[in-house]
Amino acid sequence: MAGHSKWSTIKHKKEKTDAQRAKIFSKIGREMAAAVREGGADPALNGKLRDVILKAKSNNVPNENIDRVIKKASSGENKDKYENVIYEGYGPGGVAVIVETLTDNRNRTAGDMRCYFDKFGGNLGASGCVSFMFSRRGVIVIEQEITDEDKILEDALTAGAEDVIFAQDGVTVYTAPPELSEVSAALERTGYSFAVCNIEQIPSTRVRLSDPEDIEKMRRLLDAFEDNEDVSEVWHNLD
Repeated sequence: MAGHSKWSTIKHKKEKTDAQRAKIFSKIGREMAAAVREGGADPALNGKLRDVILKAKSNNVPNENIDRVIKKASSGENKDKYENVIYEGYGPGGVAVIVETLTDNRNRTAGDMRCYFDKFGGNLGASGCVSFMFSRRGVIVIEQEITDEDKILEDALTAGAEDVIFAQDGVTVYTAPPELSEVSAALERTGYSFAVCNIEQIPSTRVRLSDPEDIEKMRRLLDAFEDNEDVSEVWHNLD
């Protein structure tokens, strides 16, 4: 899951247990299979599949797992039909939340989402109620230690990046969503490796929670989303 500091996300990802990693692999596998059924098995011709493969690799999904899912989906063995449905709402303290799901049962998923928001001090809203506060961007977090900012900046801009942000804990490269795969491939050829490579929803404003009860409810809300098989991604503007 994502939505706060990229580096706290990475730290959280590295601390996950084997069971949690298996759940992440399963969710990404479902996304990949849906992308294959929708646009074919060739990532060069299927931008959505290309983006999911990048996401899989940044989550350390083994190449053999990726190949197996693509082969199975393209063979037509799996007849499950999934659709992407996005839910928007507010968490405790007015935190804006976007939940991306891939579901074979809209009624079940909608009921789950409403239950989670209600149970943990938030409310499920109408489509568009918070998405105007976010912008979709390709995000690449470079894994290497920073030694030469000018070189990284030059390499990223030459590769087609829109922006490069240097922080104490690392370098984040931003791209237009359609350019993510090309920029990441160019940077990879230059010798960079990535801790994150994904299309994300970036909030324009942040909300800080001070009430311990709200903080705990927000944590439990995010945990509930993460545990739900239908949820692909969660974006929020919690600082």
